[in-house]
Amino acid sequence: MTRNEKSEIIANLQDEFKKSEAIIVCDYRGLSVKKLENLRNAAREQNVKVQVVKNTLANIALNNAEKTGMELKDTNIYVWGEDQLAVTKVVAKFDEANDLFKIKTAFIEGEVANVDKVLALSKMPSRDELIAMLLQVWNAPIQNFTIGLNALKEKKEQLA
Repeated sequence: MTRNEKSEIIANLQDEFKKSEAIIVCDYRGLSVKKLENLRNAAREQNVKVQVVKNTLANIALNNAEKTGMELKDTNIYVWGEDQLAVTKVVAKFDEANDLFKIKTAFIEGEVANVDKVLALSKMPSRDELIAMLLQVWNAPIQNFTIGLNALKEKKEQLA
């Protein structure tokens, strides 16, 4: 890899990392290409990016993006995106399904996060799920009122 290619990779990663709300570093050693492709497909559906990068290049990009403090060792795959819940959900779901895939560290909400925080965030409902819950709550009184009116109507018809 030439120096220009490395500089280009660092610049691209730096731009991506600056925009990201969550960056998760995972160990993927021993996973087949097919399983990694499954991770990439699941991430693509959620607008999350996945890439294997040399630790030195990733470290430079992270430092330039002012996201420091993560310890990068061994083989790593980087998962990042603008929606931190989507990133954590993709990683946690893949972690549950694959024994060889391990979450190492993360950078979430401006600080280094551990595995427990990543897993806790993955269990939170997404924005769309919260909106659906809110709509159900708003719709419940109207629905119960119409059910009550219908029951009253049927009772009156039976008495008549």
